[in-house]
Amino acid sequence: MAQPLSSDLEKQIIEVEEQLRLAMLTSDVATLDQLIADDLVFTNHLGQIMSKQDDLAFHQAGLCQFQTIEYSERRIQPIGEQMVVSVEVQWAGLYSEISFQDNLQFTRLWQRSPQGLWQVIVGHSSVIQSNIH
Repeated sequence: MAQPLSSDLEKQIIEVEEQLRLAMLTSDVATLDQLIADDLVFTNHLGQIMSKQDDLAFHQAGLCQFQTIEYSERRIQPIGEQMVVSVEVQWAGLYSEISFQDNLQFTRLWQRSPQGLWQVIVGHSSVIQSNIH
């Protein structure tokens, strides 16, 4: 049976999700460093497994400039002391000066660090196919 989500916990997760969105949008590596667990396992929409160091290096390199990152259809589900977030993301920008625009579905597992901060420990993204019948 699913645990009920308290409004306080929901607000906390919505807040860290927004911090993550803004940090990705601006490639704010310091904030990303705080929001991502050291032992992150992230599978991106290309099927590549990335670590925290890979993700931070991606943003530090400056090859990708996000112009928009918009969230919709967010679902938050507590699992024990962790929180699962599933969110639809529409993003656009430039990668190596080539424009892109994608609709993705992200799933993230948030857990508290020993210091009490919410951090992403596991993540996955998939491309949303608009022409599936």
